[in-house]
Amino acid sequence: MSGQTPDATRDDASAAPREHQATPYARDLDALRIGTRGSDLARWQAHWVADALRAAHPGLRVEIVEIKTRGDRDRATSLTQMGGQGVFTKEIQRALLDGSVDLAVHSLKDLPTMAVAGLTLAAVPPREDPRDALIAPAARTLDALPAGARIGTSSPRRRALLLANRPDARVVELRGNVETRLRQALEGTLDAVVLAAAGLSRLGLSEHVTETLAAPRFLPAVGQGALGLECRNDDDVTRARVRALDHPATHAAVIAERALLEALQGGCLAPLAAWARVEAPHADATSTRLTLSAILLSPDGARKLEATVVGTTDDPRAAGLVAARDLFARGARELLAAETA
Repeated sequence: MSGQTPDATRDDASAAPREHQATPYARDLDALRIGTRGSDLARWQAHWVADALRAAHPGLRVEIVEIKTRGDRDRATSLTQMGGQGVFTKEIQRALLDGSVDLAVHSLKDLPTMAVAGLTLAAVPPREDPRDALIAPAARTLDALPAGARIGTSSPRRRALLLANRPDARVVELRGNVETRLRQALEGTLDAVVLAAAGLSRLGLSEHVTETLAAPRFLPAVGQGALGLECRNDDDVTRARVRALDHPATHAAVIAERALLEALQGGCLAPLAAWARVEAPHADATSTRLTLSAILLSPDGARKLEATVVGTTDDPRAAGLVAARDLFARGARELLAAETA
């Protein structure tokens, strides 16, 4: 999806976002309503999906419906205190269920692994860069940051990984949209911030990245860089339409990552990083190789458990479950128990 700019300046009425009102509507089979958060990044993603659907289904009328979520309304409380996963998705899922919208566009890292009755993850488009990005205008790299450097992030996973690699750092809670958080580093309020490379790319802000934080030191969040297209189970029309946007390799990778997270008690409090990738099969192969790497950490980064599993796209969920068993064998149960005590 990088380098593809959605047409946000269309002059048709369907391009104009409207505020969500929780009232069912008479279904127009030639139209589709997309529910999304109102941030710049969320709207970019929704417009990208809308453009892709219009290209796949000429004549389809697509409307963007902006929905305020709890995570958007409350910018002061930390995401961990609000409960983590679900704070950016629940209201949009309610709009799907009440018939106000036909399709939800989620950042998959925000979508809880626990299924919502009546809804299904219908498609996963090609994944953008899943890695984290450091913006440190003066020092440029994580290792070059001065002792006691102040680094901003709202993610417990990023906090733990930063402290595992730089235990001297002072990690600062950071809320707000991408541009607001980026500004903290560019204006020198903080020594650095860590953001998702995918979000910066989609917003045309990649020029500010000074270092890409890559494996093996850093792994992304489950689903990071991928979009999840969710609709009602019984909406065969929308399910058929979004099938054109599905990318099987990305879909398999995120199934493996999400199965791992679910096996580790869903939205577990201990920071989890995971990255599944699919490799092209040999000419005589009947399935495609899928490799899943995972890191489970204590919040201070002092304890770190790692696992790598090789599976296939035929059963990506199995790779996630095997990785979870491997982590449990290495002491994950004790680490998780310590975080919930």
